[in-house]
Amino acid sequence: MKINRRLALTTGLGTVLSAMTFSASRADEGLISGAFDGLEDFWLATDAYIYGYPLVTMEMTRRVMTNAATVQGTRGPMGQFVKARQYPDASFRDVTAPNADTLYTLAWIDVGKEPWVLSLPDMKDRYFLFPMLDGWTNVFQVPGTRTTGTGAQTYAITGPGWSGTLPAGVKEYKSPTALVWLLGRIYCTGTPEDYAAVHTLQDQCKLVPLSSWGKEYKPPVGKVDPSTDMKTAVREQVNRMDAIQYFTLLSKLMKNNPPAAEDAPELSRYARIGLVPGKDFDATKLRADFAKRIPQIAFDRIMLQFKVGKSVKNINGWMFDSVTGVYGTDYLNRAFITAIGLGANRVQDAVYPTSLKGADGNDYSGANKYVIRFPKGQLPPAKGFWSLTMYDANYFFVANPINRYSISARQNLKANADGSVDLYVQNQSPGADKEANWLPAPTGKFVLMMRLYWPAEAPPSIIDGTWTPPAVAKASA
Repeated sequence: MKINRRLALTTGLGTVLSAMTFSASRADEGLISGAFDGLEDFWLATDAYIYGYPLVTMEMTRRVMTNAATVQGTRGPMGQFVKARQYPDASFRDVTAPNADTLYTLAWIDVGKEPWVLSLPDMKDRYFLFPMLDGWTNVFQVPGTRTTGTGAQTYAITGPGWSGTLPAGVKEYKSPTALVWLLGRIYCTGTPEDYAAVHTLQDQCKLVPLSSWGKEYKPPVGKVDPSTDMKTAVREQVNRMDAIQYFTLLSKLMKNNPPAAEDAPELSRYARIGLVPGKDFDATKLRADFAKRIPQIAFDRIMLQFKVGKSVKNINGWMFDSVTGVYGTDYLNRAFITAIGLGANRVQDAVYPTSLKGADGNDYSGANKYVIRFPKGQLPPAKGFWSLTMYDANYFFVANPINRYSISARQNLKANADGSVDLYVQNQSPGADKEANWLPAPTGKFVLMMRLYWPAEAPPSIIDGTWTPPAVAKASA
């Protein structure tokens, strides 16, 4: 199964297989040989697979994204910023569910040997955030408008076990792991003038190793590994590994990316199958006939969160996960978010309600016309910004005559006489008088994704459920 950044949005719930019961067909295939012999170890191994899923996925993503000699497009060497200079158009196919609200400024760094210093310019009251993800996908710090303000700021990102003296004016952010992903986002309206303003800010973002702080620094040429698969989707590369390959890599990664102290009870169970933090994987403790079967069953359990995940909300046809970015010991939810939205923010920074079906329960189709009505004063409550993005069935932007891929308050939406606001979701223009509120749809199936950056925490709020996205209804004739 090919999993993209928003797999949750491209697969129907019916494809999710229940991992807690076995069908007759799976039994016939010999899923668990010898009846119940070794069943306990099998499920223990799937638990371990789920536990390690984020770290393995992060590493495989890093390998692909940094396998370049110089910064080119969406890839760049370790320790160097990759800067998105404009929003994708309908021809863009690199990743699914792109956005047309923020320009990315991202980099991968290894703080295992020495700290790295991140310098951010004065953003001049422009909304931004620079979440820092550790190897387990936890957002351990997130400098930005919400947390640290928009003034110039400088941080030293230090690794586990590091101690030392930092230069004056440099604040320490300690990463729990050697691997760190900086996933900066800067708000942009998309006009030529605003592109230029954000480009200037991006170019003022600096990243250097501590040993080069205050000195002239020229990033080294990156090392290109010809053995790295640059064509196959990362998710598919992970899914192709058998359990021996997977646990061998996981064990290697845990040496520089130690598990959290609170994980100790869970990790103590895994010694039985040969997985011990700080040590190489002992494959002799895992039954050989389990090796190829564990990954699929474990992945089925992960995707089952669509139906049974306690943090997954489904309201008025909009689905979103209410616990992202910081996961504690909820390893299933952490793996689930890794599969459907690697790089997710803390819920206090962003929520992404997504809708695949209308209020009537049917798939969206450009053959119909739809209306989303927000009552007076009930537009999405967000302190950063909100938007509604249109994707085709494959989660790419939709070509349209006005080149509009998302709609938000920056379109100067027109209100109805009673103060409510209607958004028109359809293939053809609703008319010149309503075009400001029009989100163009394809002729076929489509998907809607709402973005609330810095969602309000006090009522009305999507976080506490006092605000909910309105249902998408077919327009009346």
